[in-house]
Amino acid sequence: MTIRFSLVGKGGTGKTTLSALLIDFLIQKNKVPILAVDADPNFNLNELLGLKINTTLSEVRESLLKGEGPNFMSRYEYTEMKVYEILVENRYFDLLVMGYPEKSGCYCPIHNFLSTALEKLMRAYSYVVIDNEAGMEHLSRLNLTETEHLIIVSDASIRGISTAGRIVNLVKNLKINSKNIWLVVNLCPKSKKEELEKYVNEVIKGKEIKFLGFLPQDPTILKYELEKNPVFEWESPLKTEAFKLFEKLFN
Repeated sequence: MTIRFSLVGKGGTGKTTLSALLIDFLIQKNKVPILAVDADPNFNLNELLGLKINTTLSEVRESLLKGEGPNFMSRYEYTEMKVYEILVENRYFDLLVMGYPEKSGCYCPIHNFLSTALEKLMRAYSYVVIDNEAGMEHLSRLNLTETEHLIIVSDASIRGISTAGRIVNLVKNLKINSKNIWLVVNLCPKSKKEELEKYVNEVIKGKEIKFLGFLPQDPTILKYELEKNPVFEWESPLKTEAFKLFEKLFN
């Protein structure tokens, strides 16, 4: 059985950092193999994982729109081959980068090919971690609407936590099925925790959402990112606290 984790939330909340840390956590717990999916057009998950990107799924999509591919293969066979071809492989995980949004043109048949190929690809892994863009419409278009854990990442602000509540409604509208919906408040100063926890409880009351916890502000993260150190080399309060929260996903 494949267990999927989808991280969502507005921009600047730290989704990509938490996605990378979750992958590190899964590896340390020997929960492998893992497929990492960077579904943000401004993709940089690869940098936190210490990998280089050559080709994205958006480039495959555009080549399909142009009708590229050998005559002796069906369009679906070609799609499936290209999806596997662009994977960035690592010892414990592979990375797939979705790339940029669609340009103008008819993508409906292409979405069908890609969604079928992606679904088949994901079933080959025990765990899938998806770092999403601010919106989640791409998941609906590609029929990637099943996930065991939907993790909403907010910053430590009233507006960010309110947005988390609205995301729950968006999930329902897009018919994304999640067994567990979590909220994590990132970048939180100690002085704000008590005040924000009361507001979190107000926002999630009556909704199918559980509070995963708070994560601290951590100045060491900027240093690691500037030096381009992958998360596997980090030693930081954020990583320690994030790992504690991730344990709850398996309880």
